[in-house]
Amino acid sequence: MKILVVEDEPKTLNAIRQGLEETQYEVDIAYDGLIAKRLALKNSYAAIITDVIIPGLNGFELIRQLRAQGITTPILLLTALGESSDKVMGFDAGTDQYLTKPFQFAELLARVRSLTKRSSQVAMTAQMLRFAGIEMNLDAKTVHRNGQPVDLTAREFALLEYLLRNQGRVLSKVDIAERVWGLNFDAGTNVVEVYINYLRKKIDKDFPKKLIHTQFGMGYVLKEE
Repeated sequence: MKILVVEDEPKTLNAIRQGLEETQYEVDIAYDGLIAKRLALKNSYAAIITDVIIPGLNGFELIRQLRAQGITTPILLLTALGESSDKVMGFDAGTDQYLTKPFQFAELLARVRSLTKRSSQVAMTAQMLRFAGIEMNLDAKTVHRNGQPVDLTAREFALLEYLLRNQGRVLSKVDIAERVWGLNFDAGTNVVEVYINYLRKKIDKDFPKKLIHTQFGMGYVLKEE
């Protein structure tokens, strides 16, 4: 299982990373909230551990923005702030658990195991693909962007699924046609362009950040600018 740890204090970060890796977790690290947000939107994590006082976005705002983007990953908030009002702010932002510094690593590990166990149970009942606010439920055949439902036809759903599974990779029209339509591609047809345009109208049109891009002469790619 992969865990994202967000902490700008090197000693604390290294201790958490070492302890998690010794207990067979894979660990990604971020030193500030902006980097953490990009990683959390791009990758799938079993859990996120974040400090409150970090550069860029503080922990409260990081959690709030991830939840607004549809990220449901379990989050453990670490902080030296022990006031009940701070705990309320954390839970209001969308954290799942709260751990006050200083803490014993055994206590943190117990919290992580609890969170990842819940995450695994959810994953067994719903296959999810996520990228930059897009959330696709492969079991329920539903799509949301930034929490808003997106109504797709079966072919549009299949096209978006292929793009999500290959995010950041430029896909040629031949690649897309063979994987989504299962046909020997006829260079004279514009079916791929037509469906890319359909998908753009539903996925990108009403949002300031465009995700489906044309690489002229090469194909299409799902990415953040």
